[in-house]
Amino acid sequence: MKKDYRIIISGGGTGGHIFPALSIADAIKSKHPEAKILFVGADNRMEMQRVPDAGYDIIGLPIAGFDRKNLLKNFRVLWLIIKSQLKARKIIKEFAPQVAVGVGGYASGPTLKMAASMNIPTLIQEQNSYAGVTNKILSKNADMICVAYDGMERFFPQDKIKFTGNPVRKSLIDMRANRSEAIKAMGLDENKKCVLIVGGSFGARSINEAILANIEQIKAHKEIQFIWQTGKLYFEEMQKRTKEAGNPENLIVTDFVSNMANALGAADLVVSRAGAGSISEFALLGKAVILVPSPNVSEDHQTKNAMALVEKDAAIYVADANAKEELVKKAIETVCDKDKIAMLEKNVEKLGKPNAAEVIADEVIMLADAFMEKKS
Repeated sequence: MKKDYRIIISGGGTGGHIFPALSIADAIKSKHPEAKILFVGADNRMEMQRVPDAGYDIIGLPIAGFDRKNLLKNFRVLWLIIKSQLKARKIIKEFAPQVAVGVGGYASGPTLKMAASMNIPTLIQEQNSYAGVTNKILSKNADMICVAYDGMERFFPQDKIKFTGNPVRKSLIDMRANRSEAIKAMGLDENKKCVLIVGGSFGARSINEAILANIEQIKAHKEIQFIWQTGKLYFEEMQKRTKEAGNPENLIVTDFVSNMANALGAADLVVSRAGAGSISEFALLGKAVILVPSPNVSEDHQTKNAMALVEKDAAIYVADANAKEELVKKAIETVCDKDKIAMLEKNVEKLGKPNAAEVIADEVIMLADAFMEKKS
């Protein structure tokens, strides 16, 4: 007998939250095609476009984050939180889910809080090695907490923790393959080393400035090809300044890498921020990586994510403040050191969890089954 599974997945704000959410939804659908899944996001955030593009319905909440610089603005934020909780309650009442899943981002807080208050089981998917304040609060009433790092009992009740790893984009799992295919698809030279430089969904000013400051070093190493994703915010400026610096032939400048699976497949070394989703992708693909954590995130969680890998000799760390002086030099040294690359690849691959989305989907369905059994 088919069951009428109804599941809410809430969160977003960045690709690091949206991709895992979509991966979990896809895994649930592959196991139970009849399941109805509703996303709850934040108005005017990227999930409001990305989720419908992936074929799922989404409703937005008028939620916003606290402004740490201008405390007076937070009176409005508090009002938006109340409005969001009332709207989340209405959504839950009308959709009648058996489980609410939170993946992080502004919308997760009010949605999971209201679900728990209405006795709907909740599951938190904590992506980082250092849990945020909202998830710590939500964990008190959560039924299951899926984590990707050891030692998370520092933040959550141990009996609720399940070590699953972070879900990643299916396109990457499908592409774990063939460097020469990826190189060909990217129009690169198979006989040259390749460094991929990315700064997250929106780009990273410090990484961009580090590349510009070291254009001469890049020019001098014609045996290495560099793919540089500047981010859309910075693209025009970076393109102009690169042109003024002589447009090195071995530096490809782009605002956005549309096929990240191919770009990662082609790369011998990746330079990246240390978001949890990105790190999970590097682990899955066994990619040598230099991590430059963003200093502009809550509780400096990206540095903690990076250090969790560095301690296992699974990544190299460059502080954001030192990127201009150290980053390009370290990237060139590392990509030319076969033994170092091999060690980093071997150690990071040990941390990969290719079945994370499926494992989390199973936990979601178990909670839904238990809820329906209790109700019957």
